[in-house]
Amino acid sequence: MKQNILLVEDDTMIATGLIYALEQERYAVTHCENVAEALRMINTAQFNLAILDMQLPDGTGSQIHESLQNTNTAVIFLTVVDDEGNLVRAFESGAADYVTKPFRLRELLARVKRALTSEGGSGFMLMLGGVSIDTAASKAYLDADLLDLTALEYRLLLTFAHNKGQLLTRGHILENIWDSSGNFVEDNTLTVYIKRLRDKLGDAVNIQTVRGLGYRVD
Repeated sequence: MKQNILLVEDDTMIATGLIYALEQERYAVTHCENVAEALRMINTAQFNLAILDMQLPDGTGSQIHESLQNTNTAVIFLTVVDDEGNLVRAFESGAADYVTKPFRLRELLARVKRALTSEGGSGFMLMLGGVSIDTAASKAYLDADLLDLTALEYRLLLTFAHNKGQLLTRGHILENIWDSSGNFVEDNTLTVYIKRLRDKLGDAVNIQTVRGLGYRVD
């Protein structure tokens, strides 16, 4: 399923380039040119990410962000003003990122990807089998029940959620998880944590062992 992005930008040239680039990355893009249009769209659709220009003809991107506060929509601000105060306020308000114009397109796309997969920021819900993962709160739920996961078990679950259907080698997994002290997990220890995670998830998530290669979750 495509991830939905709301783009609010009144500069036609910037918007056209961004829409094309985002759609090439297989995101579904909804474009609005002002605050009023964006607020109407928020009331009719849900978005994984909003890219908001700070200066708009009828207001500011912050007004749109306020209307997204009770949603799981991550926010990236675009602005021509490179001001530390604005940057701090953006992050304090829960923004995932803040990009100053002019920007490199590939860099922005990387920031979009990071915002959509980040555990921080506004976050969003990931589904893996019968488990839902609240990335903003770093919590996972089986039905309505909170799963009692260690930090490393949670990161392991998140790695599987971000790579559904893909074969993950043990090396790839080990590069993406570490213990609470920042130390890398040993290969033998990974087997133990996979077993513990399986025990806690039960039949809700099928972690398949691909002998000699790694693991896959469909």
